[in-house]
Amino acid sequence: MAKSLFHSKPDISAAERRTLCGAPIEPLEVKLPRQTTSLCPECDRKLPAMLFEENGAVYMEKTCPEHGYVKDKIFSDVHYYMKALEWHYDIGEGVSNPAVPHATSCPDDCGMCDLHVSHTVLANVDLTNRCNLKCPICFANANVQDYIYEPSYEEIRQMLQTLRDERPVHGRVVQFAGGEPTMHPEWFRILEAAREMNFAHVQCATNGIKFADLDFAMRSKEAGLHTLYLQFDGVDPELDKEVRGTTKLLEIKLRAIENVRKAGLKIVFVPTIVGGINDHQVPEIFQFALDNIDVSSGISYQPVALTGRIDDKERERLRFTLSDMAEGVNSLGYSGKDDWFPLSCTSPVSQLISAWRGEKTCHITCHPHCGIGTYFFVDQNKKPTPITRFMDVKGMLDDMQATANKMDNARFKPMYKMFSSAKMLKDLKKHFKAEHAPEGLSFMKFMQTLEGLMDKNAGRGENDGTYTYKTLLVAGMHFMDGYNYDIERVKRCVIHYSTPDGRLYPFCAYNSGLVFREKIERRFSIPKSEYKGTIGETI
Repeated sequence: MAKSLFHSKPDISAAERRTLCGAPIEPLEVKLPRQTTSLCPECDRKLPAMLFEENGAVYMEKTCPEHGYVKDKIFSDVHYYMKALEWHYDIGEGVSNPAVPHATSCPDDCGMCDLHVSHTVLANVDLTNRCNLKCPICFANANVQDYIYEPSYEEIRQMLQTLRDERPVHGRVVQFAGGEPTMHPEWFRILEAAREMNFAHVQCATNGIKFADLDFAMRSKEAGLHTLYLQFDGVDPELDKEVRGTTKLLEIKLRAIENVRKAGLKIVFVPTIVGGINDHQVPEIFQFALDNIDVSSGISYQPVALTGRIDDKERERLRFTLSDMAEGVNSLGYSGKDDWFPLSCTSPVSQLISAWRGEKTCHITCHPHCGIGTYFFVDQNKKPTPITRFMDVKGMLDDMQATANKMDNARFKPMYKMFSSAKMLKDLKKHFKAEHAPEGLSFMKFMQTLEGLMDKNAGRGENDGTYTYKTLLVAGMHFMDGYNYDIERVKRCVIHYSTPDGRLYPFCAYNSGLVFREKIERRFSIPKSEYKGTIGETI
């Protein structure tokens, strides 16, 4: 019998999977209770930890022989926790050129190492630790250190080059952060460098103060900025006094938003949510983003990371989880429990795009409990419809994954693509429920929109903005602290810091646990007394 032209390689079992450098990948168990490895929040000692359900919520517990027992809430609703595990496609394989090729321990040997399972999806480059605010909840401790960390233009170019040199998928999306990144004296030149180095998307994590100046916003756009990752904790100015130390911010941010509109930039609103402080603002922020949908591309709710020694009752009061975020958005009536999914479940879309193009692209392969969200498709009347209302998302993703695997493994890829393209579209179209789709959304427009969500360059040449349908990604990213630290999450992190030492660090290794941030910053900083520029006044 003749062999098929399109035969596939035998599947590798989850237990046999390895990174590109040969390190074993521990499969994620889809069950509760289950064991993981955590850290002591006081001494950073590695500890076995148990994840379990109790009264409909999910908790982590661990015991340090020196500092005792710790129990912390991970998800307030087990439904969201289990769905995230069930919808996860564990396809990450790390990088082929890690800075640490033979690591023995995570996160101790970080920077990144061969144990890491994901490549960079979003890169952070900190430009300075100076800031024009003094926020009590700042994880970067900006403005309170006794040193100035502010890499030179040349150092920043090298940090960007580190990202471009990552293999097999080079860094494509960069976020300038800090401190307040816009305070760097070479701000516009740095933006131009990122554009020259062919980053597909450039954004900045900012408090928005400098963008209240229209000329600054216009010049930033001209230099290559695409999006503001805008700190936005609510629509009540009194909240800013408690969370950010000033009541002036909302007025300033409203001016910045208007300037963003005039400059042709986009905004992702980034609220830090603290239980009992501003959690009631979750639906208010969603509605605000919807009211400004012409400039809004998403909301990234970020439950506060709790650092330092906090007693159990206070920690329970302040703790805010991803399921709390989803329920806050659901209270508006646009969405429900079944509309939310882990961000990592989108990897089959990018896998299919990669297989079709014959080149590697970014796959969101973070741990399923790092972030959950949903895409709202917003019509001309600003009515939002979750993608799950008109699409069998899980069925679509399963089909995409299967097609991508067949295309990758086919002997003669061009022939396979030619014979399979019509069938693939037919298979995917069966999951599209046209009668429930928002006005103006056809199946082909939906497919173009998916491509645009996975590839920032898709349709960028369409100046009239009609290549994709208007979407609003509403998601929560729960960065870890010492109480809920899970090393399996660190290994799968897709948000990495590029630093002057030529390495890449996962977000939750850089900012919590062993906290590589302070080690790096002190190594490449100068005392405040030696800084020749202006430290900067806070508002």
